[in-house]
Amino acid sequence: MKQVLLTIQGQVQGVAYRYNSQKEARRLGIKGYAKNLSNGSVEILAQGDEKSLHEFIEWCKQGPSLAYVKTIEISWEVPNEYFSDFETF
Repeated sequence: MKQVLLTIQGQVQGVAYRYNSQKEARRLGIKGYAKNLSNGSVEILAQGDEKSLHEFIEWCKQGPSLAYVKTIEISWEVPNEYFSDFETF
């Protein structure tokens, strides 16, 4: 089990980024969450096997069709809690 924390900046709020990231995460068997941050970015904490996480990160670099991803910060971490699903906040 690996964990990655992503901060996605650009036009990522109001374009169904979180909803679509949830669908993609569930398709890949990834657990965690996606939430909007007050600065206009989206934070995603994702847990799963390394191959699925890399595929998910590639999806996050594009996002849904209405999104424009300017930058994505990627931080690999050691999990200190485990999620049973992928939620949006």
